[in-house]
Amino acid sequence: MITIYTDGSSRGNPGPGGYGTVLMAKVNGENYRKELSEGFRKTTNNRMELLAVIKGLEAIRKDGAPVTIYSDSKYVVDAVEKGWIWGWQKKGFKNKANPDLWQKFIPLYNKFKVTFRWVKGHAGIPENERCDELAVQAAESSDLKVDHGYENQ
Repeated sequence: MITIYTDGSSRGNPGPGGYGTVLMAKVNGENYRKELSEGFRKTTNNRMELLAVIKGLEAIRKDGAPVTIYSDSKYVVDAVEKGWIWGWQKKGFKNKANPDLWQKFIPLYNKFKVTFRWVKGHAGIPENERCDELAVQAAESSDLKVDHGYENQ
């Protein structure tokens, strides 16, 4: 079982932003933990929320693994859990935000047995709070990358 906590941040919307992801797994009785984050010079909060999930899934090496993702993003959790994403996909993501990221997410989602859990942000959940710290630090860093999917649209 793999557990992923995610969060995204944007200083202004759009503005400088970042994501934070914490992956945890227990393999052969040993606990593993990995933290990921990156900052971008101009992006949106929703893009960073979704990118945090994508980066977490990309870090998993075992296809078919059961994965539970904890996110405080209703945008991401509801899009998947309520099935909206499949309708958007059928319509080619016409007039939907972030089609580049959703198209990247879908094959990753299909590789694993993913369950989403919505958590309230800033509610004292240690890993969610850590993701927030990582996302904010990334957004405020001096080494911000270009979010090509946002800036080139």
